[in-house]
Amino acid sequence: MTVTEITDTRSDTCAGPTQGDRRPDGKDKYTISEVAALTGLTAHTLRWYERIGLMPHIDRSHTGQRRYTNRDLDWLALVGKLRLTGMPVADMVRYAELVRAGDHTYAERFELLKATREDVLARIAELQGTLAVLDRKISFYADAGRALASERA
Repeated sequence: MTVTEITDTRSDTCAGPTQGDRRPDGKDKYTISEVAALTGLTAHTLRWYERIGLMPHIDRSHTGQRRYTNRDLDWLALVGKLRLTGMPVADMVRYAELVRAGDHTYAERFELLKATREDVLARIAELQGTLAVLDRKISFYADAGRALASERA
């Protein structure tokens, strides 16, 4: 089993949107520089992901050049979302290990993602409070600016 879970990517919201630049399955062999251009990640980051076990089993050409597939791009899209959640790299690597280990790890994957979701919800609540403060300040300065403008008129 590869890193990516076997799912129908049309219904897998974690896979991210399909990109127009992608090649059809079966002809989807991308170099590291092409993946860097498609994802916005650096080649250094992609190599690091492979080294730490977040992107293992990247196919190689007969000359040893990395060859990524659409499934690898889907996995990178998920990893990008997990990074945005603030999930520690160690947890992302653990999740990748669990995926590779097979279906019997569903419960542990569930718990890991559920805990990450709780962290995201807490951060959203914190950001909503921060946004409310900003909105009050913006409103104050907008009102003060209008009052100042009317005094000068």
